[in-house]
Amino acid sequence: MRLAIIGAVLLLAGAVAIATGALPFTDLMALVDRVAPILLFVVAMTVVTELCSEAGVFLWTARRLRYWGRGYSILLWLFLAVFATLSTVFLSLDTTAVLLTPVVVSVTRQAGLPALPFALTTVWLANTASLLLPISNLTNLLAQHSLGGITPGGFAGLMWAPSLTAVVVPLLFIAIVFRRDLRNRYSRIPVGRIRPDQPAGAESRPATDRVLLGCSAVVLALLLPALVSGVPVWIPALAGAVVLGVVFAFRRPRVLKVTLIPWSLLLFASGLFLVMEAARHLGASVLLSQVAGQGQGFLDLVRLAATGAAGSNVLNNLPAYLLAEPLAGTPVRMAALLIGVNAGPIITPWASLATLLWHDRLMRMNVLITWKGYAIFGLMVAPLTVFAAVAVLAVTGQ
Repeated sequence: MRLAIIGAVLLLAGAVAIATGALPFTDLMALVDRVAPILLFVVAMTVVTELCSEAGVFLWTARRLRYWGRGYSILLWLFLAVFATLSTVFLSLDTTAVLLTPVVVSVTRQAGLPALPFALTTVWLANTASLLLPISNLTNLLAQHSLGGITPGGFAGLMWAPSLTAVVVPLLFIAIVFRRDLRNRYSRIPVGRIRPDQPAGAESRPATDRVLLGCSAVVLALLLPALVSGVPVWIPALAGAVVLGVVFAFRRPRVLKVTLIPWSLLLFASGLFLVMEAARHLGASVLLSQVAGQGQGFLDLVRLAATGAAGSNVLNNLPAYLLAEPLAGTPVRMAALLIGVNAGPIITPWASLATLLWHDRLMRMNVLITWKGYAIFGLMVAPLTVFAAVAVLAVTGQ
């Protein structure tokens, strides 16, 4: 609700900017032409991931990983880290924050393990792992447009090394800080199981609809390569949403509600796009250029990435990107900016929407993590991650 209210206020401010001429009508039309397909993709993928979650895809996978962990916490943690990374890369950071967080907490609780290192892994990777593909983050989709519609393969070719670095650094930090927790053992068989061949956790949930589970898995399996094929991403995402909608209409129609559409996020993003476009016309980006620099040397790239990271933690990663986008005139500078706004917003709670959604899910499950503790960890991890990723970019991206 709060996000919707903020979005409504931003839309009103954007309307004022249009009415007063701060945002010319021609630029408004160009903005709509740019962001409408992106927002359509966000809506379609949200529907797909919500329905896949309802079918039990994420929970089934996480419980398999718990079993494959063979009772070793470190192995389970690594499996879940890979799961979170793949979820972020192919389904976006918000999917990881919203749908994977409660699954990870449930699985670790059933295994009798402390939730904190697993929960931090989820939220950090939801942000830092969102560099590899255009579909991983809304900022990437915007950057893809600014880079002249670069193909997903070309985008990954530019970002693969910084992306890998941005995944490894937070994981190394967690492995060191929580090494004692990750040495624990756990039982592969949850309490209450009767038959050794019974699926893990089956006693704690209703019977799985195998048709929904199978259809959802097939849709995801076909959708992921389609999203990186070079076809406009909203097309396969919308097709996947329609197919799953038809299947659920026959098998579980009560799930098909208007709340599947992320109305609050749409309001917030639409209003933010309008306000930031008006701010750019009023010269905000020119002022920011004094901080971000203009060159392509290592220190220049660090300045730009640090500007994006600082702006993300002060405002939010989306406005930070939109304000700094005109300063990223080359692919390498764009990559540095994305490192800052994707891997850097892990200090303040409002730095990314994914972090807020993650914390909301934890509160609902009575997992208490103070923002002070979160910020202290983030102040250590974010600079290390951003600096290391930019250093790798300076070597591989020139």
